[in-house]
Amino acid sequence: MSLRNVAIIAHVDHGKTTLVDQLFRQSGTFRENQRIDERAMDSGDLEKERGITILAKCTSIEWNGKRINIVDTPGHADFGGEVERILSMVDGVILLVDAAEGPMPQTKFVTSKALALGLKPIVVVNKIDRPDARAAEVLDEVFDLFVTLGASDEQLDFPVLYASGRNGYAGESEEVREGTLAPLFEKIVSHVNAPKVDADAPFRFLVTLLDRDNFVGRILTGRIDAGKLSLNQPIHAIDMDGNILETGRASKIMAFRGLERVPVEEASAGDIISLAGLTVATVANTIADPSVKEPIAAQPIDPPTLSMRFSVNDSPLAGKEGTKVTSRMIRDRLMVEAESNVAIRVTESDEKDSFEVAGRGELQLGVLIETMRREGFELSISRPRVLFTEGENGREEPYETVVIDVDDEFSGTVVEKMSLRKAELVDMRPSGGGKTRITFSAPSRGLIGYHGEFLSDTRGTGIMNRLFEKYGPYKGPISGRQNGVLISLGTGASVAFALGSLEERGVLFIGAGETVYEGMIIGENAREGDLEVNPLRAKQLTNMRSSGKDDAIRLTPPRAMTLEQAIAYIADDELVEVTPKSVRLRKRWLDPNERKRHARASKNL
Repeated sequence: MSLRNVAIIAHVDHGKTTLVDQLFRQSGTFRENQRIDERAMDSGDLEKERGITILAKCTSIEWNGKRINIVDTPGHADFGGEVERILSMVDGVILLVDAAEGPMPQTKFVTSKALALGLKPIVVVNKIDRPDARAAEVLDEVFDLFVTLGASDEQLDFPVLYASGRNGYAGESEEVREGTLAPLFEKIVSHVNAPKVDADAPFRFLVTLLDRDNFVGRILTGRIDAGKLSLNQPIHAIDMDGNILETGRASKIMAFRGLERVPVEEASAGDIISLAGLTVATVANTIADPSVKEPIAAQPIDPPTLSMRFSVNDSPLAGKEGTKVTSRMIRDRLMVEAESNVAIRVTESDEKDSFEVAGRGELQLGVLIETMRREGFELSISRPRVLFTEGENGREEPYETVVIDVDDEFSGTVVEKMSLRKAELVDMRPSGGGKTRITFSAPSRGLIGYHGEFLSDTRGTGIMNRLFEKYGPYKGPISGRQNGVLISLGTGASVAFALGSLEERGVLFIGAGETVYEGMIIGENAREGDLEVNPLRAKQLTNMRSSGKDDAIRLTPPRAMTLEQAIAYIADDELVEVTPKSVRLRKRWLDPNERKRHARASKNL
């Protein structure tokens, strides 16, 4: 059967996964009466909740006697490690662009990777039925993007389709409003080359994805580069330097059929498969016939730019809500994550029972923490910090390109706030509909914790997109959070009477009847500097009759923080306590005398 391997790449929320749903339906992969979830490719709970694709996934459909292997890739730059690997498995890409938003930073990120590999894109202008669609302008922007990224003449001569993934039609005119996705199927078959492989050479296979199965162990996914693989055939794993890591047999071979991985007896060059039988091999290793000694070249991965400290939860409430609380359990879980996720790096910290976890960004590490808490882990998480490197001009820090779309009335506030965070204005232009698009070059350090403030400043209407740009000169100190925090003096259940009197001091993070402990952060001080307060103080009982007017205390609802907001909010001497049921803020040193001692020591440095 003739074969095509293609990846769908696009910015977050431009409709990749929804389009794949329709390709499934129209190819006959699903029966007419088969019940499937919307956005079937986003299988993880977090993916369904957030509406984003976190892990790259493979699927396969048949159309007119041809098999098309399709890879749905993440659009967010924090998960770019997945994108880079996946592109080495395919021979063509479908670049999906929103008909209103046009190419966005992550579009640029993924497209640059695809063009550098020599892949020829098919451009699909999606959501053509949007009332604010501007297809002609978007197409010009895509062409300009390709030129900027150094596309070849052949790559610039790309085919264009206009589509609505949600409604399941595509065509060559921007006026199309009905039909099927047959034009897209035809374009994939005619424009994407069949895999260029050597079917007669010894078996070779590059591992691009890694996951686990409780029954068969480590499952390695990738494309067969040469030869054939049969069940129980002897194989060995080679690292990028040509060293043999282990030998074994292909105990299970699985091919993709629709959403399922189906066991097969044999697989041929060009096909994307999963195999089991090895225990050490990992991403970027070559699996091959024992006669093969040369590894397949693997794509380099962009370095992590941000790190957090994951440590054992040592608060007075430790172990009351989670089941996995020891440093050994945390270490084992992090090592499993680092093994399958090449964009994450885990190292032992110099502090007891803690680990430095480095990744691409706050979202990627936030997803890891959220996944772990759902698995029953309790953790203490430090404030994120950027990773510096030594360059030609001394210490260098990571910079990001930040593209912001805001209503015109908020543009001045955004420019002012970004300049305080040492960002440089690169471009500012009207984008239609009363909106302005502003582009900055900003140190990653200045962006930590800004997203929540940005949403408040723009009343929830602003859109911010970030992309790793370069390592550049250190920009000097950047002012952090302006206000101090309210710190609990005691341990127990918070009392409404006490909280009522504390409301004038600032914004509370807790309500009445919640368990607090000494050193726990219960609110934000209205002024600079931290303030130690007593949320446990009850009203003194007397034999005087009350008029009743102060019996019912009405508290303002507390400010509830999500995990990401909490991580972005804390200062260097604070931690986020994460359990399966709670997200609490606390001081690193719970005892007030110890806090003062460390504060004096840091001033003397």
